Amino acid sequence: MAKKHSYRFNPHTLSYERVVVTVRERLKKISFTVAFGLVIGVLFTFLAFHFIDSPKEKMMKRELASYKRDMRQLNAKMNRAEEVLKDLESRDDNIYRTIFEVNPIHSTSHQEYGRTWDSVRSFSSKDQLEFTNERICALEGRLYEQSLSYDKVYKLARTQKERLIAMPAIMPIAKGHCQLVSGFGMRYHPVLRYSRPHTGVDLTAKTGTPIYATADGTVTEAGRNAQNRGGYGVICVINHGFGYQTLYAHLSEVRARVGQKVKRGEVIGWVGSTGLASGPHLHYEVILNGKHVNPVYYFFNDLTPGEFEEILEAASQENQCLS
Repeated sequence: MAKKHSYRFNPHTLSYERVVVTVRERLKKISFTVAFGLVIGVLFTFLAFHFIDSPKEKMMKRELASYKRDMRQLNAKMNRAEEVLKDLESRDDNIYRTIFEVNPIHSTSHQEYGRTWDSVRSFSSKDQLEFTNERICALEGRLYEQSLSYDKVYKLARTQKERLIAMPAIMPIAKGHCQLVSGFGMRYHPVLRYSRPHTGVDLTAKTGTPIYATADGTVTEAGRNAQNRGGYGVICVINHGFGYQTLYAHLSEVRARVGQKVKRGEVIGWVGSTGLASGPHLHYEVILNGKHVNPVYYFFNDLTPGEFEEILEAASQENQCLS
């Protein structure tokens, strides 16, 4: 087969002349062709890697989408679980524990997990997984705490009858035979001549008026200056259990003895004016879990709603106590 040659027209000679291609020109043409091919190959490879998924990449993307969907659904379920748990905690604090007069636990000891799924949904998969794990751990902690709380409430419910017997529920002096003259809080002391916390209430009555135990219990202190309680004169202290104690001070005489078990309504002594007192009366205290509380709230068995409002109003007046 004859070799093909290229020709070009020469305008000066007005004739066609054969084009002679040198080795250098041939190498240059080959180099350009190879370089162009490489550029096209690299560009195609780049486009293929970034815009065309391989079967393996397509499978991984499907798995990632499924993972994100599962994580979103899992956090949605935890949202619902947290709402249910929040309701249980609220019932525990504001209903069950209120009924049994024990302190709430969730308002101070527990803080809810702060972040939400919406705040981390744009994060990396690793961060989302860490967030979900932390949230699950926080939820487990709350569930464990709630389980312990319900165990305690269950025990309280089983002993409710005993608790009611142990709870102070009557006035220590029969209604109609005494008058409340000084309530709970800061009061001016008539003997010491300055204001100080009044940890009980003062009930005036005639000397020798009977004083009654306000709940079942065991006498732990009895007599004059028992346990070095200066200024209280002749006293009687009863431990009722379940955290309740009552104290009766300034008695003329105490009938109960240390270690004696007494019943609600049983006479334990008589009104007097022993100790730092300005006249015959009973100083009466209620202590719950080591803390003094207002005794007026424990007169409910003896008073009608109207009488309770009156005595509560009288107890709230800031005046001079009798001891």
